[in-house]
Amino acid sequence: MKLVKLSLVTIVIASMASSSFAADTLADAFKNGKVSGELRAWYFDKDTEKLDTQNVTMNGVTYKLPKGVGDDTAKTGNILNTVAILNYVTDTFYGFNLGATFQASAAPFVDAEGKTAYASDMYGSGAVLSEAYLGYTIGKTNAKIGRQYIATPLVNGSGSRIVRESFEGATIVNTDIPSTTLIAGFVDKFQTRTSYQTKGDLGGDAPSFNKRAIFNGVSASDTYQFDDAYTIAVINKSISHLALTAQYATVGDVVAANTENVNLYYTDANYVLPMNGFKLGFYLNYRGSKTDLRSGAVNNVDTVYYDGSQTAARISISELAGFGLAVTAATNSKDDAVIAGMGNGAASSTATLVKASSPSLRANTDSYRIDLTYDFSKLGVTGLKSILQYAEANQDRVKQATTSADYTSYAGGISYDVPVLKGLSLELIYEKQEVETTRYSNNTKYDWDLNELRFKANYKF
Repeated sequence: MKLVKLSLVTIVIASMASSSFAADTLADAFKNGKVSGELRAWYFDKDTEKLDTQNVTMNGVTYKLPKGVGDDTAKTGNILNTVAILNYVTDTFYGFNLGATFQASAAPFVDAEGKTAYASDMYGSGAVLSEAYLGYTIGKTNAKIGRQYIATPLVNGSGSRIVRESFEGATIVNTDIPSTTLIAGFVDKFQTRTSYQTKGDLGGDAPSFNKRAIFNGVSASDTYQFDDAYTIAVINKSISHLALTAQYATVGDVVAANTENVNLYYTDANYVLPMNGFKLGFYLNYRGSKTDLRSGAVNNVDTVYYDGSQTAARISISELAGFGLAVTAATNSKDDAVIAGMGNGAASSTATLVKASSPSLRANTDSYRIDLTYDFSKLGVTGLKSILQYAEANQDRVKQATTSADYTSYAGGISYDVPVLKGLSLELIYEKQEVETTRYSNNTKYDWDLNELRFKANYKF
């Protein structure tokens, strides 16, 4: 909390030196505030099935297990969620403003199977005040203190579920240096997607803010205790068509008291070159994680080897008569997995539409993804876009692991911003993921199919 207190002092002192403000009175600041919101109705349906072609090899003899043996029924079910989001931001008064975002969700028709399948990310009814912050702007510096959405490569709350993840802390963004954005942040608490991630049961309630957080790469659904997190980042666009980003974050006492820190690193370079009739893109990314072990500790995050790194590259063509094509490849360190960051929004470069990053963050894994997109406005259908996606994440054996797995994904999606009703958008996405798991202790293989369909209807006002 020291950074928060220091930021408050800095803001107060700066406000005394500034005479510029938008509203004439404090009452006007509230009267001139802006209200916005969103209504959502989302339907998710997933099925996990162990295939009847599953082979088990023991003592040189291959057996086939019947379909249904070992099915993971906890990953099969459907759910309909609704949410109302209301946001209010006051006008500025002597540089200050207040902001708040309220998320209220309900899953009225979900059955027991759906509750189990979506306990960690969708099943929950209730309300949470996800944003409640004091903001201050002076010159080209903006500061926020309190609950807020944060979207940086290493600290990033996901919005891919009905309730968006959020953080409590402080952020400062400065753009005084030409073509450069400087960011500093402090996180004290984290708000998950459902109460399951803090209660550890099927609670079905709205989430709350706690000193527990998602660390994508360790798990996309489980939370781990942490002390405080700090981050700094810089974005530079001095070179024409080139954006450079670097970020560092450190999180204290993750998982258990005998872990000191988790340190996270991120850099990328994104070059987009306009050509005659299309754009050519080149992207490079490096991310890494390092866990510090307190002297004498034995039960902590280091025991599962997250001192890893991932290097990724992408070549893309976009805006070619409405078409786009991108090919991405990534490779990870041999013996250690990678923590992508705090929050599910911190994702690998080869994350897929539905199943996301987890398969591509494991140790000794090579992953690939091909995206084909099309914008139907070129055919006169404004607001209609589509994507087809193919991806692989193949893990070779890791010395400290008893299993490895290969993932193959086929995905597609279509979205439509309905022109006759401004603010209404529809989206349908589907992914089929084939998984082959090898268990080295008895040389067995398990083949899985993971299928998920998602439909989203959103209305923004």
